[in-house]
Amino acid sequence: MTTVAADSVVHPGTAPGGDGGVDLAVDAVVIGAGPNGLVAANALGDAGWDVVLVEAQDEVGGAVRSAEAVAPGYVSDMFSAFYPLAAASPIIADLHLEQHGLRWCRAPHPLAHVTEDGRAAVLCRDAAETAELLETAGPGDGDAWMELVAGWQQLRDPLLDALFTPFPPVAAGLRMLRRLGAAGTFDFARLAVMPVRRLGEERFVGDAAPLLLTGNALHSDVPPDAAGSALFGWLLTMLAQDVGFPVPQGGAGQLATALRRRAESVGVQVRTGVAVETVTTSGGRASGVRLADGTSIRARRAVLADVAAPALYQQLLAGTPLPARLLRDLERFHWDSSTIKVNWALDGPVPWTAERARSAGTVHLGVDVDGFVEFAADLSLRRTPERPFVLFGQMTTSDPTRSPAGTESAWAYTHVPHGDWGADRVAAHVARIEAAIERVAPGFGGRQVARLVQSPGDLEAADANLVQGAINAGTSALHQQLVLRPVPGLGRPETPVPGLFLASASAHPGGGVHGACGWNAARAALGAAGPTGGLRRALGRTAWQRLLRE
Repeated sequence: MTTVAADSVVHPGTAPGGDGGVDLAVDAVVIGAGPNGLVAANALGDAGWDVVLVEAQDEVGGAVRSAEAVAPGYVSDMFSAFYPLAAASPIIADLHLEQHGLRWCRAPHPLAHVTEDGRAAVLCRDAAETAELLETAGPGDGDAWMELVAGWQQLRDPLLDALFTPFPPVAAGLRMLRRLGAAGTFDFARLAVMPVRRLGEERFVGDAAPLLLTGNALHSDVPPDAAGSALFGWLLTMLAQDVGFPVPQGGAGQLATALRRRAESVGVQVRTGVAVETVTTSGGRASGVRLADGTSIRARRAVLADVAAPALYQQLLAGTPLPARLLRDLERFHWDSSTIKVNWALDGPVPWTAERARSAGTVHLGVDVDGFVEFAADLSLRRTPERPFVLFGQMTTSDPTRSPAGTESAWAYTHVPHGDWGADRVAAHVARIEAAIERVAPGFGGRQVARLVQSPGDLEAADANLVQGAINAGTSALHQQLVLRPVPGLGRPETPVPGLFLASASAHPGGGVHGACGWNAARAALGAAGPTGGLRRALGRTAWQRLLRE
């Protein structure tokens, strides 16, 4: 994480003109207190800026929140739950959130994939132990696994730096090239565009390792036979092998609370329970925001938006002249799949047939290696999957504070096609999810104390960025990544409106709780206000005019 020098900051009170007609004037307004907005506010606050963070919901966190929503004494993570990207992120690490109450917990095993014949592919905390188990599934698979782990260890730090910095990641990219050499660079480039299904076929004899890799790839919305899915599968699997799938002690909301506490400790003002209605402009640049309650906040230096790209350009900037090409490209913005999530309070552990699954924090189920492809095909064809791929979280196994001793706080989610998800259709799909669990954990239904279902509409109502239950703020497929995210252009947080920066997962590098989108936006805002800011703004305007001219 790069520290921005305090002397590169223009401090409050230096802008010409008065503050008449506004209720509050600050250096920057951050719209949305999801993890990216919270990280952005922290970065600006660290640099000495006067910052207001505005959140429409009554609490901060966005899709990082928890509550006793299912039954008393059972803490449920209402959206995201496991945070390997946060644990590995140098951005999050540099915030030292342990000083603000964050504690990580981990299950005995990060991950298991259970099959209906009673087996489980298990990813253990120790790579050698994982390899030993994989060797029993296929001769040579243990060594093949350790080769993947060795490749990860070689690239880990420069790769994470490259992923979490604005595109193009020149310095981190050069470090990767030096470590890989010419031959290794071509091998990695091939991995980056390979389908995960092909990766599994090339490297392994048995199905255990391919199950682990493919299940992790489908944490994104990239199909297992699509280009780029191998990189997602490899990255998340190696993170699980490296830092595990940790959870915040006490609930996901504790991560957001720690981020808020830290932001407030550096002077950030946090306003919850009120939505931003409009991003205001003056002289062709972002000048502040108007809230739904009528409050007007002037931003002397910048506005950072932790909102989905279509919402920013089509709603918050409605009435502001924007490049016609940008608006046309937004009409083609590709959302990731919708999501249905089910939360349970259980009176005992999940009765998995595969014993090792009982100590895994995350359990994948419902499909085999070929079933992944069939599931993805259903989503592509907008069919409701009859055999859904299910991601299941055992939260008390991961963090004993989540429910009374001897019980389990659990959840599951699955992706579904966009469409009309009324109550009857949701109920029918929840029945499919529970049937899939029952096939690998007979007696699961009898353990239920209470249940809470979150439909795609419920998810969006609780967090406007989860449009129709899409959790990545836009597809992770290659046609909407890097310089193509959120639309073909620069792949950076700058927007065609000077002083306005996109800080959400709609920006590079995309979904996941890592804080990079917010940090990149804050760094861009600080750079624009620094000594070379005029040149940066001029170059930025020229680039946007060239790329987005009618």
